[in-house]
Amino acid sequence: MILGNRVRLFPTKEQEQKLWQAAGTARFVYNWTLARQEENHPNGGTFISDNELWKELTILKKTELQWLNDVPIM
Repeated sequence: MILGNRVRLFPTKEQEQKLWQAAGTARFVYNWTLARQEENHPNGGTFISDNELWKELTILKKTELQWLNDVPIM
């Protein structure tokens, strides 16, 4: 027998804002990595590994995309 529990969250306005921020940040990072892969492929490049993308993202977080540090998703 499979048992399950339903849970409903009632976040405060501040918590709801943080949840939306986390979702938006995750979407931005996904779209950024997809764009990097798509711009690399037609130029004859191979698949960019996760480690290389994380390194690039870390550098960007320190310079251009400092707002990514506000959300503790990564």
